[in-house]
Amino acid sequence: MNRIAIIPARGGSKRIPRKNIKDFLGKPMIAYSIEAALKSQLFNEVMVSTDDEEIAEVALKYGAKVPFLRSKENANDFATLADVLIEVVNQYKKTGKSVENICCILPTAPLTTPSRINEAFEKLVDEDLESVVPVVAFSYPILRALEFNDDNKLKMIWPEHLTTRSQDLKPTYHDSGSFYWVRNKALLDQKTMFCKNGSAIVLPETEVQDIDNEPDWKLAELKYKLLNG
Repeated sequence: MNRIAIIPARGGSKRIPRKNIKDFLGKPMIAYSIEAALKSQLFNEVMVSTDDEEIAEVALKYGAKVPFLRSKENANDFATLADVLIEVVNQYKKTGKSVENICCILPTAPLTTPSRINEAFEKLVDEDLESVVPVVAFSYPILRALEFNDDNKLKMIWPEHLTTRSQDLKPTYHDSGSFYWVRNKALLDQKTMFCKNGSAIVLPETEVQDIDNEPDWKLAELKYKLLNG
């Protein structure tokens, strides 16, 4: 298989219980990731890696495949995304299926669109990269960050930038937490989605929302409505 979408969705979400299949504007959260992958028309297969039978049923309902359940070892709090992807690749290998390019789409990324998935893949191919991830700029320069010291007094982490104008500081970015393109060989060799020969596409804040609590959830709903009229 040249391209596969892997959606990792274990059943043990703690901050928002059953987050992967909780209703988000009329559909289970994971349905948005499955539909974005299918609508991109890029993949030989869209599969969900889960240890949970209920999540598997929802995934199948919305058009994904669940050819096997995830191992207990990679369904705990300490397994990395790379661990999960490598397990999937190895399971496919046992059935005689090889994978060249992997897109890991998180199940809690309802703002992800087929066009962004395609944009990142085109960059991967056109620039002959090992990985491409979506990132978003920090809303304020991190070199002007503050912290409390041991005496609970406020101080700058980088005091040398106390008087530096914010517009004179280089922009910095963080992972959008939505999806990752990675070459299978690079994943197996480096065990990360941030490969040595990797790059990124930059997303606006309106397309990015970490969802760890109820206020995050409400913000994600507002952004989805904004993006989709």
